[in-house]
Amino acid sequence: MDIILGIRVQDCVILATSKAVTRGISVLKDSDDKTRSLSPHCLMGFTGEAGDTVHFSEYIQANVQLYTTREGVELSPQATASFVRQELAKSIRSRKPYQANVLIAGYDTSSNIPELYQIDYLGTKVALPYAAHGYAGFYTFSLLDRHYRPDMTKEEGLALLQDCVAELQKRMPVDFKGVLVKVVSKDGIAVVQE
Repeated sequence: MDIILGIRVQDCVILATSKAVTRGISVLKDSDDKTRSLSPHCLMGFTGEAGDTVHFSEYIQANVQLYTTREGVELSPQATASFVRQELAKSIRSRKPYQANVLIAGYDTSSNIPELYQIDYLGTKVALPYAAHGYAGFYTFSLLDRHYRPDMTKEEGLALLQDCVAELQKRMPVDFKGVLVKVVSKDGIAVVQE
């Protein structure tokens, strides 16, 4: 019952992930960070099977950092999302596919625009103004459809995210222990709320 939500606003991308690690109806941990920093301006949020998500996120993080070290260039969010999509697509055709769904939040420093990509375990990638994996989509897309504007400021985006979290707390059958909120902007990745 993981929650992962992303909202692209005028000058940044806001990414929120649930803190709870659950197995069936048991909460195993209440302070988990389901994100990985891939580069100074790119963040990956993930959900899925516990072992697969951790292994896959560490694999992607290591390969993106290896590329940056070898080439001396930071990958753009679009290039990073394409690499992640390619790895998930290769994985689904192997004997041991990863059961991981991903949101890539980034800020392209060359074009000065924030970017948000949704990638599922089948390797389907799409750029979106807002995205969700898990149960978050069922309860929040109506709010996001109604209130999202492309010209929103960071503060307006955080207020919309608060509305989404309040709706999730009201309707979710399981306590997800709150959300960890991070923002990716031209200044890099920052934790907004723990």
